[in-house]
Amino acid sequence: MISKELVQQLVEQWLEGKDYFLTDLTVSADARIVVEIDHEEGVWIEDCVELSRFIENGLDRDEEDFELEVGSAGLGQPFKVRRQYDIHVGDDVEVLTASGKKMTGTLAEAGDEGFTVVTLEKVKGEGEKRPHLEETEHRLAYDEVKWTKLHIDFK
Repeated sequence: MISKELVQQLVEQWLEGKDYFLTDLTVSADARIVVEIDHEEGVWIEDCVELSRFIENGLDRDEEDFELEVGSAGLGQPFKVRRQYDIHVGDDVEVLTASGKKMTGTLAEAGDEGFTVVTLEKVKGEGEKRPHLEETEHRLAYDEVKWTKLHIDFK
């Protein structure tokens, strides 16, 4: 069986000196290898092909046949690694908390312990007839959320 560690070493060799980073790597029992990479400015298909060839050259199909898929972390997919939070500071995100609360706002910051999302919420002040929109900061630990992903708005 092809080991995940071997594939990860190959990926890390290819990533050396590049601005790409690994977001996900799986090696199933039936020798299906899936590698997901990301980049601050997006992922180019040519680089996925180059990484795929690099991995193939590091493995021996005569020893064990395998299926290999190399791609980018999908646009609408949840963040899987901390660096995705870092590169999307300032972007609009959707967050689903572990308690089931969903919010959409701007990713204001990302740190070692968690991240901050700023949302616009309707607030009715004392003596006001109508509520007004007010920015509210939500500080969340990474383990308090089920997922965070880019908010895609087609308006």
